[in-house]
Amino acid sequence: MDKTILIVDDESHIRILMEQTLEELEDEGVELLTASNGEEALETIKAAKPNLVFMDVMMPKMSGFEVCHAVKNELGLDDVYIIMLTAKGQEFDKEKGKEVGADLYMTKPFDPDEVLAKSAEILGLEI
Repeated sequence: MDKTILIVDDESHIRILMEQTLEELEDEGVELLTASNGEEALETIKAAKPNLVFMDVMMPKMSGFEVCHAVKNELGLDDVYIIMLTAKGQEFDKEKGKEVGADLYMTKPFDPDEVLAKSAEILGLEI
């Protein structure tokens, strides 16, 4: 079955960096989708039901926390694995991420190797 990763960030250079980081997974049949704000992310998640979402916290229209809460608590999509990507590494933010149902929390700047390895692990791929 094809797997899908959604990259959500309002900064285009972060989306591009994430796509470059994850592009070798495309060889494994993984489709990469992107969204530039929380509202777009929620629509994409409803439509595509990605396996994995990398989501920025601070975004226009809806924050990553709001999107995560909607996906996990309102839509009940527990099989969508959500990783919050944020420049805010404070404990408060991590707690908030847990509260809304985020599966994992990574801080920026992120380590591309770690992002790739974690993605492969979550999707059950050998890279």
